Amino acid sequence: MDNAQHVYGPVPSRRLGLSLGISPIPKKTCNYSCIYCQLGRTDRLTNTRELFQPVSDILGEFEEAIAGPGRIDAVTIVGEGEPTLYAGFGELIVELNARTDLPVAVITNGALLCDPQVRDELAGADIVLPSMDAWDEASFRRINRPHRSLRWSEVHEGLRTFSREYTGELWLEIMLMRGVNDDDAALRRYSDLLEDLRYERLYLNTPVRPPAESEVEAVDHETMARAATVLGGTSIDLLASVGFRSQIADDHDALLSIIRRHPMNSFEIESFLAGRGTSDPAAALERLAREPEVMVLHYRGIDTYRLRPHPGHRTAP
Repeated sequence: MDNAQHVYGPVPSRRLGLSLGISPIPKKTCNYSCIYCQLGRTDRLTNTRELFQPVSDILGEFEEAIAGPGRIDAVTIVGEGEPTLYAGFGELIVELNARTDLPVAVITNGALLCDPQVRDELAGADIVLPSMDAWDEASFRRINRPHRSLRWSEVHEGLRTFSREYTGELWLEIMLMRGVNDDDAALRRYSDLLEDLRYERLYLNTPVRPPAESEVEAVDHETMARAATVLGGTSIDLLASVGFRSQIADDHDALLSIIRRHPMNSFEIESFLAGRGTSDPAAALERLAREPEVMVLHYRGIDTYRLRPHPGHRTAP
């Protein structure tokens, strides 16, 4: 899968195990530019659905990947932005279900759940994992920095409607940040919203990799434990994660193939290299740090390796 453009992994997921990822959209194409995003600020802020590439191209890569060796626990449509912006999304779900018995999951910001067509398309997934970071228009603008055409009331009503229609597993996620949405007042607002939703699981997260905005900070374990108690959720920090894996023989190329889709910290890289029997992991890290398309960010005492922003990068409004 050295030349794969849309299918990658499997990569470790603390919720889904070893997940074969599918990205149907161009890098950093989203209708949000969240302050906590581990991929950095959004390059292309759009709320228009497009057929960025033929469904058949994605399916060709998927069939090659699924036929390879090794364990896969789930197929996850996630993208490096918002996957429901892909106009071929409904067809893609149908065709994936026809080709595998593995659960098909979708990680989404939920912004387009206000569109009945998107809800119909998502109905074919086994698991849908939408985020719910805001509780009103002001927090929506502050945390998610959405496309100007989006309104919090419509987005939340879409989530509420979907939660009542959907027959698969709905797993919600809230990203908690110090001084932004971790106080008692915010937790009460989340609790009120959750009472009107039907869902199977609630996961609470906090930034563990460098966020888009440097002032964003993770909450401490005590705050996370309090939030989990108040909201009845599970802290993702408590979930175990298996290691990254790649079928690419060259260590450097294998690392690049992962980092182009998913940031890795130094511990994850060292574990990945150890699992491959790499003789000189320090040299591999040094080479990776010199790679032009990779940037190294020091966050919470750990070096994280992330794809460098595109030269044409623009900030969200």
